[in-house]
Amino acid sequence: MSQDKGCLGLWTATSMVTGNMIGSGIFLLPSALALYGSISIAGWIFSSLGSLTLAYVFANLAKYVRGSGGPYIYTRTAFGELLGFSVAWGYWICIIAANAAIAIALVSYLSVFIPGLKEQGIVTASTTLGLLWLLVAINLKGVKQAGKLQLTTTILKLIPLVFISLFGCFYLNVEHFVPWNLSGSSDISAISASAALTMWAFLGLESANNLYDEVKDPEKNVPKAALMGTVIAATVYILGSIAVMGLIEPDKLAKSSAPFADAAALLWGSWGYYLIGLCAVISCFGTLNGWTLCIGQIPMAAAKDGLFPKMFAEKSRNDVPVKGIVFSTILVSVLVLMNYNESLVSQFTFVILLSTFATVLPYLLCSFAHLYMSISNKTKLAYTPINNMLTLIAILFSCWIILNIGTDTIVLGMFLLLTGLPVFMWMKRKNKSLNAVDNITDENNL
Repeated sequence: MSQDKGCLGLWTATSMVTGNMIGSGIFLLPSALALYGSISIAGWIFSSLGSLTLAYVFANLAKYVRGSGGPYIYTRTAFGELLGFSVAWGYWICIIAANAAIAIALVSYLSVFIPGLKEQGIVTASTTLGLLWLLVAINLKGVKQAGKLQLTTTILKLIPLVFISLFGCFYLNVEHFVPWNLSGSSDISAISASAALTMWAFLGLESANNLYDEVKDPEKNVPKAALMGTVIAATVYILGSIAVMGLIEPDKLAKSSAPFADAAALLWGSWGYYLIGLCAVISCFGTLNGWTLCIGQIPMAAAKDGLFPKMFAEKSRNDVPVKGIVFSTILVSVLVLMNYNESLVSQFTFVILLSTFATVLPYLLCSFAHLYMSISNKTKLAYTPINNMLTLIAILFSCWIILNIGTDTIVLGMFLLLTGLPVFMWMKRKNKSLNAVDNITDENNL
């Protein structure tokens, strides 16, 4: 056992959840939601409550199914190898795509302080790749070092956002909140559309579950981290959005490329603008660190079960799935280089929707797994009617999010899942051949 084994305490595990959720999205979402008006606050509340039911599901699953791998091991335990592999494959692709988008967003925010990054493509791409591989180097030193960095960056990103939320409440202009619905559609439609957008900000609530084996006293701390991390993020999201909407007029907010920075400038002047710019850089850096740590965990869990190539299960002397992290980051680097062009904004938006689908689908399957374990009495936990009711709400919420993502995104997402079938069949055939050879060897040794 390495010195890093079980090295993440409760607060570090919680920072993994909160830090992975609070990334680049929160700094842009108020502008996108301004088109709906203050009714979008109801969307935030709706997605927050739905995400809390999902966090509750993952908290309970961590008590029953032990081990790193999160959505993969829960789905595999309940429904078998094929669905388990599909979750691992889709989730892995989701993290690769999301890491590329976060890395690009990181350098975009960094250009506030280094304007030259906007003008020179080679320098921009080199900087993006340099930061990406810097975090790989940190993660390869061990989970403990990556965890310390995650806790630090989460605290640093939360402080300015909390200050804006608190101070902004004293300067709210109530006129900015009327009319209630600016979308031109019904209230239900406006809440549904805004909640579908805000769900992106809650992806990552399962991060502590992915790192189960690396957490101290995981049966207690992983469930606490899932719930506490989600509550912290939801509180910051809702209060921060109310503050920004109350400070900036709706029409100006809809056109803002940096709503939190503009709100900070109104409160504290130009230095506030740069403070939030720095906060955004730290936020993206911390989120990218957290997802770099997670990027090797899902394929590692699947590789241990013979569903992914064996190299993903190999660990370094620092107890890190080094080949899985390096190979995955090579794919992230390729995406970064392929997507450096003028249509980046639209591609980034599409990646958000695709990532949401590729993550919420495992959430749905895990909720079904939790319900199945409850009904079949396959756990030692005392299930109650409230427990099952919350699980049903999590299922309905996940279905609702998927239905509101859009047909094109669902079709592409399902296509990406189907591309994994040849890999699954190849691994099954390979394992069958290896088992046959082992059986022959055993017979010859008798």
